[in-house]
Amino acid sequence: MKTRRFLIVVMFLFTSATSLWEAWSSEDQDGFVDWLKNRAAQGDAKAQSSLGLVYYKGLAVPQDYTEALKWFRLAAAQRDAMAQANLGIMYYDGQGVPQDYTEALKWFRLAAAQRDATAQTNLGFIYTNGQSVPQDYVQAHKWFNLAAANFTAEPDRDKAVKARDALATRMTPAQIAEAQKLAREWKKQ
Repeated sequence: MKTRRFLIVVMFLFTSATSLWEAWSSEDQDGFVDWLKNRAAQGDAKAQSSLGLVYYKGLAVPQDYTEALKWFRLAAAQRDAMAQANLGIMYYDGQGVPQDYTEALKWFRLAAAQRDATAQTNLGFIYTNGQSVPQDYVQAHKWFNLAAANFTAEPDRDKAVKARDALATRMTPAQIAEAQKLAREWKKQ
């Protein structure tokens, strides 16, 4: 039962649906957080990543970016794509660390290589805006296209499609064709 509850909560934490979490009694939340801490301390990468989210969002614990970073880093070291993407977000936004687009780029690339759609979307924005990389609409379009293909939740997929389509209005047909070609080639990797 606890394992099933863990998977359900992790799924909702990853998709930012905190309303289910808030519907739980504080005893259930505390029990889950204790269980999560135990699993994370045992080296479970998914539990570490989830615990990082608990601290990042302040769910049943005080919000604590230092603790979030600690758990995300441990999970990221085990190649957990969600933790890598979340580290990228923290560096991009300067949450608990100095804002560092280069460090954010590193973590987004690692997560994107594992087909993490959030990281792919964020790479699209980094290339669109030229943050730590030269502005490159072709690369941005490629990443938005890949994110749209990898998102499973419709609202997230729609955001990636909207960003890609808005960017396409600033691109030539040749640039769009090149971006689509790069996305197809990347999918084959």
